[in-house]
Amino acid sequence: MCCSHFSGSGAILGADIPGKTIIGENNVIGHHAVVGVKCQDLKYKSGDEIFLHIGNNNEIREYCSIHRSSKCCDCTVIGDNNLIMGSCHIAHDCRIGNNNIFANNTLFAGHVVVEDSIHTAGAVVVHQFCHIGSFSFLGGGSVVTQDVPRYMMVAGDRAELRGLNLEGLRRNGFSDAEVRRLRKAYRKVFMPTIDSQSNFEDRLAELEREIELSETPPVSNMVESIRMSFNQGRRGICKFRSWNS
Repeated sequence: MCCSHFSGSGAILGADIPGKTIIGENNVIGHHAVVGVKCQDLKYKSGDEIFLHIGNNNEIREYCSIHRSSKCCDCTVIGDNNLIMGSCHIAHDCRIGNNNIFANNTLFAGHVVVEDSIHTAGAVVVHQFCHIGSFSFLGGGSVVTQDVPRYMMVAGDRAELRGLNLEGLRRNGFSDAEVRRLRKAYRKVFMPTIDSQSNFEDRLAELEREIELSETPPVSNMVESIRMSFNQGRRGICKFRSWNS
């Protein structure tokens, strides 16, 4: 089932059901955490093989719950170097990247995708099938029902865009020039002037035509993240408090 790890007292790892829980190296699993058990999805059929893969160097603290996939063609995945604080929940078929920090009582419903280096404050709830982009920040008590694009900060019930995650960008080594261009791009798309007649799609297209910005890798990554959120089957992005639609 697993390689080297430390488990606290009362932790439950894996379950006597078909499938596998695979845990990598140097993981810490806290007291009374429940990792690799049957999911809570009623679509799960008894006897199906279901899976959980956890990478290396993760710290999964006390009373966390991480469930296996809901069916044999899927897998719950957690990458490397994540800090998952006490009482967090990661449901079936979630795909969690690397270097993330989830504060206490962060709850991910099924099929959520979390990219890399995101940070949640406490008591965050994320709706099923949402995508959380890299280097984003989810404020405490947020209820996230739509995608959070890369580099952005959301807060509130329901969560709304509140700007760029500037402190997170600086902490993760983004240059002053990259941050300035991201801020300029963000303002163009999400902060139109009062008398602007352009809609959201117009402003996004205008940004893509501005070579200086669109060819800056973080800006192009941000635009890609926004565009993908409107693909078929996706949930769109969290709304900005005062944007023109």
